[in-house]
Amino acid sequence: MADSEDCCSTHLIDGDGTFNTSGLEAFMKSVKLSECGLSYAVVSIMGPQSSGKSTLLNHLFHTDFKEMDAFKGRTQTTKGIWMARCTGIEPCTIVMDLEGTDGRERGEDDTAFEKQSALFALAVSDIVLINMWCHDIGREQAANKPLLKTVFQVMMRLFSPRKTTLLFVIRDKTRTPLENLEPVLREDIQKIWDSVPKPDAHTETLLSEFFNVEVVALSSYEEKEELFREQVASLRQRFNKSIAPGGLAGDRRGVVPASGFSFSSQEIWKVIKENKDLDLPAHKVMVATVRCEEIANEKFASFLMNEEWIEVDETVKSHPVTGFGKKISSILDTCFSGYDMEAAYFEEGVRSAKRKQMEEKFLQVIQPAYQCMLGHIRSATLQKFKEAFDKALSGGQSFAAATQSCCASYIKQFDEGCADAFIKHTNWDAARVKEKFRRDLDAHVTDVRTAKLSELKASFEKKLNDALTAPIEALFDNAGDDTWPSIRKLLQRESEKAVSGFSTALTAFDLNEEEKDKMLSGLKDHARDVVEGKAKEDAGRVIIRMKDRFTTLFSHDNDSMPRVWTGNEDIRAITKTARAASLKLLSVMAAIRLDNVADNIESTLELALVDTKAASKALQDALASSSWEKVPASQTLITPVQCKSLWRQFKTETEYTVTQAISAQEASKRGNNWLPPPWAIIALLVLGFNEFMTLLRNPLWLLLIFVVYLLVKAFWVQLDVSHEFRNGFLPGLFSISTKFLPTVLNILRRLSEQNQGPASNDSRRNPALTSSNSFASDSPSAAHAKAQ
Repeated sequence: MADSEDCCSTHLIDGDGTFNTSGLEAFMKSVKLSECGLSYAVVSIMGPQSSGKSTLLNHLFHTDFKEMDAFKGRTQTTKGIWMARCTGIEPCTIVMDLEGTDGRERGEDDTAFEKQSALFALAVSDIVLINMWCHDIGREQAANKPLLKTVFQVMMRLFSPRKTTLLFVIRDKTRTPLENLEPVLREDIQKIWDSVPKPDAHTETLLSEFFNVEVVALSSYEEKEELFREQVASLRQRFNKSIAPGGLAGDRRGVVPASGFSFSSQEIWKVIKENKDLDLPAHKVMVATVRCEEIANEKFASFLMNEEWIEVDETVKSHPVTGFGKKISSILDTCFSGYDMEAAYFEEGVRSAKRKQMEEKFLQVIQPAYQCMLGHIRSATLQKFKEAFDKALSGGQSFAAATQSCCASYIKQFDEGCADAFIKHTNWDAARVKEKFRRDLDAHVTDVRTAKLSELKASFEKKLNDALTAPIEALFDNAGDDTWPSIRKLLQRESEKAVSGFSTALTAFDLNEEEKDKMLSGLKDHARDVVEGKAKEDAGRVIIRMKDRFTTLFSHDNDSMPRVWTGNEDIRAITKTARAASLKLLSVMAAIRLDNVADNIESTLELALVDTKAASKALQDALASSSWEKVPASQTLITPVQCKSLWRQFKTETEYTVTQAISAQEASKRGNNWLPPPWAIIALLVLGFNEFMTLLRNPLWLLLIFVVYLLVKAFWVQLDVSHEFRNGFLPGLFSISTKFLPTVLNILRRLSEQNQGPASNDSRRNPALTSSNSFASDSPSAAHAKAQ
């Protein structure tokens, strides 16, 4: 017999029917039963009390069950159910020693525990040993008959039971050969089977469908111990590899995997204690369900505590993880393979269902990390695409070529990133993220293309602005009959030039014809808008242009020299010409004429505003309208009513210039005519005859008058009296008074200089005249007077 350390005997169920759960768990850990899978067998033994069951087990399986002490009397040794491991037998074999039947300790009527323990043994055991005395064979009142009845009765409570091996061990064999004992025993067994009440479904069921019946005989342990040991050793060999095909164990279809043995045993005993029928197939499914779920939960808990998973999960929240898919797949491989190994022997349908549930549970935890990883791949690849795309465009590559090459390259890079993140246990498809990535690329390309096209269009629009604005300004400054034809030619020439260059530049963007035509049409419209905008701008200050033109033509002659009003100019004709030119400007600015459609704006304005006497009432009424004939409102810059108002304002503001010219002309005429009227001359001759004769008689008076004349002439020339009085009497008088004293001092200074220097011969003969001529020659006003 072996020591307790080897067989680990454990009291599984005590005499009161209490199941030792903790003891069974400790037993399973000690013998490492959970690692056996389906490679284990359970053997139990039944028989009358004190029939040597424990002794047989100890010799057969090297266990250490408590044996009866023959010197103390035949009493109950085993209470409840004990279990131990059979040492030295493969595969792992568990043996259960059941309490003996028909013991006096429980009494004749207390058979409940006997039936419960028998049912438990049949439910969990592959081989059931029936320990019986040789002398009971063939006896009607044999001690083993109640036991067999109990076995067969409880067997009926197992729904779809598995086929169990009943090994009848005949103890204390006599001289009667086994060949003669076995038929008798089998006949007794069959009679007992036939006498047991059966459910309707099993009334005709044969014993062989429920049990494999084997018979073995052993000599008396007390009388023939050596022979007994030899026979037991021989029997022991039959338990090696008992679960192999053809082995001693029976049908193993209902066997529970070793890892579920503890839970299965507890549940079976619980059902038996509640006196319920034991449905072994349903029980097997239930055990598989519970154990597979426990295994799955253990693997899930170990996954959550896995350091590599925790590191990956934390890292992926902030940035991508290289080899994400391989790392996660490796962790899942470990967990799933562990589950498959531990749950391999449970019911396949339950095992597969629980594995699927476990996978779903794992993937629910992993999916956020996977989606986060795809988000990192998408954002990082998009950023790289933007940088590469901008670099390609900066390097001179065409837009279409850069778009095609960069999109293809970075979509491939995105696919590689998704492949790296793929987890092989999933069927997750990154198609949605890829589609979103494509939309991101398209959106960026569209934005860049829109920006580039806007820049390109803006540059061509600026060129158009520069090419049109200044020439149009100049044409409006010199507005005339050829102004709008010149503007149309300018517009056509610059538009064609800009459209040609723009069309060439657009080829790099791979636009379709509709988009290209739309942009070219937009550029043409912009050129027209520039002209119209400039026309509207200049129309807003037409009154200023009209006054400037009038002033230019009125104040300058044909040689562009400033006009001097001497009295010989025809102010009326000059005014009419200047106003006609200003009216021409107004008619040019009244409407936009880019469509080369004839209108009567100029003739209407001339007849209605200049030649008012010849204008009919219809023409006068035409200027009371808000639109021009044959000119749409969108092309009208200045309405007829506005033209009339502007002309009235123009005439009012230029009237002062004409009046000033007329006043200057009259002053010039007065300044050039200093002789008195003829009647005054006659009156002077008649009334001053006596004074004239007096002067002739006295030459000194003539000389004095002549000197006074020279002095007055000198002052006249120096003060430029005639020029000062052109602007009126009072202004002239005021100006002369301010210049009189400086002029006197100047004359005296010159006389002093001449008296000190050598006098010429001409000066001695006529010093006053010389002095006077000197004064006259020094005066710039005198030169101007002579020029007039």
